[in-house]
Amino acid sequence: MKILITGGAGFIPSCLAEKLAEKPENNIVIVDNFLTGRAEKIPVSKHNNIKFIKCDVNDFKDISSVFYAYGFDYVFHYAAMVGVLRTQENPVSVLEDISGIKNVLNLSKNTGVKRIYFSSSSEVYGEPVEFPQNEHTTPLNSRLPYAIVKNVGESYLKSYKQEFDLDYTIFRFFNTYGPKQSKDFVVSKFISAALNNRDITIYGDGSQTRTFCFIDDNITATTNAFYQNKYVNDVVNIGGDIEISILELAKLIVKLTGSTSKIVHVPALKEGDMTRRKPDVTKMKQLLHRDNVTLEEGLKKVLQNTTYIL
Repeated sequence: MKILITGGAGFIPSCLAEKLAEKPENNIVIVDNFLTGRAEKIPVSKHNNIKFIKCDVNDFKDISSVFYAYGFDYVFHYAAMVGVLRTQENPVSVLEDISGIKNVLNLSKNTGVKRIYFSSSSEVYGEPVEFPQNEHTTPLNSRLPYAIVKNVGESYLKSYKQEFDLDYTIFRFFNTYGPKQSKDFVVSKFISAALNNRDITIYGDGSQTRTFCFIDDNITATTNAFYQNKYVNDVVNIGGDIEISILELAKLIVKLTGSTSKIVHVPALKEGDMTRRKPDVTKMKQLLHRDNVTLEEGLKKVLQNTTYIL
């Protein structure tokens, strides 16, 4: 199978590439423009069935040459500007990712791609009105540019299915963490601070809750959906199901690292820091066929390999 992974120098897609490369019959092409990705995360040296091409999916000429050269069977479109502060500080650049979504969809329908897998986000739910957040019954209250772009991407996929019969699967990711995650995100940011005995900064009082998904659970669920042809033309929440407050997360990381870091509270973000997140993971459980890795177990695995966090 010929597989394209966009944004493959990022945390989750680079781990996805490594997992897909375990099957020698898979030929994988990774593209990334290194806006937020890092070259050292790309597992090219470990696998001879992975090829990397520096490319910007938002530039049609750039990405179209890759599509026409390889004729992909499947596409994992994971390229996006990520990070809460980065996306809030660069809202116009975030909106440019809509061009990438359109480019990938148009090229996929014109080159015989069988299915697109799209990385959406828990952000599309906005400040939710239902718990747990269900893929089909919970209203999408997204307001931030990043969340709106993901919502628009989902709408594009559904529209291309209706008009061009292009199959898709949408993954809505909830706070995935792991050893290769950069320190722009809450778990890796807290661990980096704790290991260096720096203050751990929390927005507001830290009572806002999240669930956390260890990278192995994310990759197992998404690759099982791929290989087993599950949830075609459907949406799947990919996340944990145990809520923890951000303050409790910080205290747990301080405990596990034996850190002398102090927890410092700063004013709450004006927008984007939702009070609560808890996905309905019924579909994910059916893909995993096991329980999720516990947060404490996952954090210990991260602490065994902190190369990217430090």
